[in-house]
Amino acid sequence: MLNRVVTVAALAVGGMMLSKQMKKNRTQNGDSSIIEAIEVNVPVRTAYNQFTQFEDFPQFMKSVKEIRQLDDKRLHWKANIAGEDKEWDAEITEQIPDKRIAWRSIGGVHNAGVVTFHKISDDVTRVTLQMDYQPDGVLEAIGDALGAVRMETRANLSNYKEMLEKRGAETGAWRGKINQH
Repeated sequence: MLNRVVTVAALAVGGMMLSKQMKKNRTQNGDSSIIEAIEVNVPVRTAYNQFTQFEDFPQFMKSVKEIRQLDDKRLHWKANIAGEDKEWDAEITEQIPDKRIAWRSIGGVHNAGVVTFHKISDDVTRVTLQMDYQPDGVLEAIGDALGAVRMETRANLSNYKEMLEKRGAETGAWRGKINQH
């Protein structure tokens, strides 16, 4: 009997802690939000230029299987999220060379965010990624509460840094500007 009481109490405490963690990183509209940054040992122009090569993202983003650039503003994503294959379109809402790229999903997986590029020195750039997203279903919500998205984002940025520093140059560049709307 005592074992059952201890088990029920442990489950209740665990449930309360998970619930608290699930609410911790939420925005006012209920989305989850993360901010991660990394310093990359390349000039800001190189860091920015590589980030405009969206179709190269699967090289450093673990769960991204494919990105097709449909035009200057629209991308089609294929990724595996919490063990499930998902697809969605995203729209670039603002792009300022060497400064920032902002986006939002337009159907499918709900997410939006901005990546900014900050010159630390001639050869060091801080890349900061801020993203709001909406976990879909219980498994994604639990993974989010346990920090899975944050850990994967950190790993992706680390992979980006390693790839870019090892190569020493970007694979291409798009220097166009998209005004915020």
